[in-house]
This record gives sequence, C-alpha cells and structure tokens, in this order.
Amino acid sequence: MKKLILASKSPYRKQLLQRLGIDFDCVPSKVDEKALKSQISSPIELTQELSLAKAKAVLKNFQDAIIIGSDQVCYFDGRILGKTGSLDISFQQLKEMSGKEHKLITSYAIIDSDRQTLHTNETILLMRELSDVQIKNYLSTDNPIDCAGSYKLELNGISLFKKISTNDHTAIIGLPLLNLGTDLLDWGISVPGDEGR
Repeated sequence: MKKLILASKSPYRKQLLQRLGIDFDCVPSKVDEKALKSQISSPIELTQELSLAKAKAVLKNFQDAIIIGSDQVCYFDGRILGKTGSLDISFQQLKEMSGKEHKLITSYAIIDSDRQTLHTNETILLMRELSDVQIKNYLSTDNPIDCAGSYKLELNGISLFKKISTNDHTAIIGLPLLNLGTDLLDWGISVPGDEGR
C-alpha cells in the first residue's frame, strides 16, 4: 500500500487526521501562499488551489505516496481574512465580525502521480455581539493569531458564537473528516485503519 502523507505542519490538522485511525506522515509543503492569494479572489477557488499546490509540492519528493493538502480561509464582507499574526489585528477582525455572519471555507486535495480528488466545505457562523472587553479577554485566553478568523472553535472560541451551520464540524478546525474518510476509502485506504491495534 502507498504511504499516506499530510502536506502540513499544522498540529490541528495532524490531530484531526489521527482521529481516522490511519497511519500517515506529516511533511510541510513550504508553498508560497502569498503569490496565489494575490491572484485569486474567490475563497473556494483559493482554498482548492492552495490545497493542490501544497500536495503537489510534497508529491515532487514522494512520487509513490498519496498526498493530502488542505487550506482554510475566513470569508467576511466580501474579503478573505487569513491568519493575522498579531493580537491587534485579531482584535480589529473580531470587533468587525461581532454580531455578523461569516463563512469558513475549508478545502482538501488528495493526489498521487495519476489522479486527484478535491473537496470543499462551507461553514456559516454567526458571532454574538461582543464588547471590547470580551474580545480582549478571549484573545488573552486562546492567542488565536495563527487561525483564519482569529478564533479557535475547538478551544474557548466557541464562546464567541450564537449559531454555527455546517455538515461537518471537523471542517471548522481545518480538515473535513466526514468527506475525507469516505474519499480515502475510495483511494484504497482503510478507515478506520489498524493503527490503534
């Protein structure tokens, strides 16, 4: 059976994929995301193209493997919001999204040297009305500067929301496991696998 590789250094995606009980390695893709982000304005197209780019970058060094690449963006008010890298910018983002809806667009690509599968999940989230103090308290708790949208739903970020509509809650964290598990079966990978035995 071919080796399975997750083209990511994200601890969140690694933890998610482990939940399928399959054996895999993680290899960072080192893709320059800024170039694609400057060319593509559609959040669905962008996440799909970045997922493919990450997977293809790793495939170059692992021709006999099956590679999973994934990407996620926050889409609000016609704009794509990425990771801020800054608590000040995260504060402004959350203040702007307070009381409003936004989308999380999460895509993955599964590829090898012969074929590819693409999937995209859209989650609609309604944030509660938040005061400046509430936002600052949240930021000091989760420090979500490495997350699209400036929150970590798997941690205290859940407290920011009034409603979440999705067909796969794992997509919110960065990898839609319901679809991925089905697609991996189609690729000949047993889910759940025998990793835990």
